[in-house]
Amino acid sequence: MTATHLDSISIRAAAVAPSATLALTARVRELRAAGNDVIGFGAGEPDFTTPTPVCNAAIEALQGGMTHYVPVPGAPDSRSAVADVFRVRNGIECTADDVIISNGGKFSCYLAIQALVDPGDEVVLPTPAWLSYKPMVELAGGTVVEVETGPGDNFLAKPEAIAAAMTSKTKLVIINSPSNPCGTMYSPGQIRDIADVIAGHDRAWIMSDEIYDRLVYGGREHLSFGSLSNVANRTITINGLSKTWAATGWRVGWACAPGEGGAVIKAMSRLQSQSSSSITSFLNPAVVAACTKTDDEIEAMRVIFEQRAGLMFELVSAWPRVTCPPPAGAFYVFPDVSGTFGCTSPGGRPISSASTFAEALLEEAAVAVVPGESFLGCGGNHVRLSFATDEDSIGMGCTRVLEWLGALQD
Repeated sequence: MTATHLDSISIRAAAVAPSATLALTARVRELRAAGNDVIGFGAGEPDFTTPTPVCNAAIEALQGGMTHYVPVPGAPDSRSAVADVFRVRNGIECTADDVIISNGGKFSCYLAIQALVDPGDEVVLPTPAWLSYKPMVELAGGTVVEVETGPGDNFLAKPEAIAAAMTSKTKLVIINSPSNPCGTMYSPGQIRDIADVIAGHDRAWIMSDEIYDRLVYGGREHLSFGSLSNVANRTITINGLSKTWAATGWRVGWACAPGEGGAVIKAMSRLQSQSSSSITSFLNPAVVAACTKTDDEIEAMRVIFEQRAGLMFELVSAWPRVTCPPPAGAFYVFPDVSGTFGCTSPGGRPISSASTFAEALLEEAAVAVVPGESFLGCGGNHVRLSFATDEDSIGMGCTRVLEWLGALQD
């Protein structure tokens, strides 16, 4: 039999599904381009412009001729600036040698997992979780062990549940706080309790995805695993420009792993040297500017996000048949829409899942949300809404949903 082109695709490439959130964003753009008045609550990206000092630093470096190769893990001054932020803001004792700068926080996560996980290793992951963690683990030959959470505990895994999921095969525990998709976050006490559990497993590392660590609301305190003495040397902390600095398209992320983690940073650097080489050269000065010149801009964006969080939660809480935990950080709410299952939409579509809910809502009310099935684990009763958009759009979109829900037929 003659092989087809499809037969030539590797098993691992064929097994990877495309990003549902990016696909939804593309669909919203298509509908808007066709003249549809779609309100998009799908995209996980700030609607602000990247702060001026960051943009100017990149422009000046480009115009100044910084267009050639830079060191694979990042220029020394940019790595030093990132290390300073980790020390001062996150309490992580580190130096520039403990930092690698990569093409986005997503690639930083990928490199960390590739550097640590071997075939047969297990990776413990509280769910619902960001959709890319599992494919990354499986591409490394590892197995994801889910720790299911629910709205009753604000989607926060209990230490005893994490302990029950860990075995002699556990190589990594992934914690994302504040959370995508749930918008909730662990308190300092909960972080310490989880750290105590993981510290009892000599082989286990933590990958702490803290990409939303500056977007925290209600006076809550963010605590980094990497600042805790019992797990500091086995923690890889992930962050980057995308969310805090409204720079999703810049594709700049970083990882920090001090002490024993230095071997992991070196391994990540070797992997990066054979894949992407480094970040774009003239973005290195932008990293320095972001870390040293933008505190006021960051706080101004955070305050606006906090106002939007309150507005979104207030409006969603008024929806019939829907329940929702309050957002504590990031820019998401994750309401339970299972009360609509078994209903028929105003346009005659049966609602039997979060996916059918989201599809009918987009087609009939021109509001885009991400169905919970897109995320790993137990989110099938939920949809994710991003409030990274202006208050008028939040108000108009939530009103459309309210009216649409009111017209559902049992």
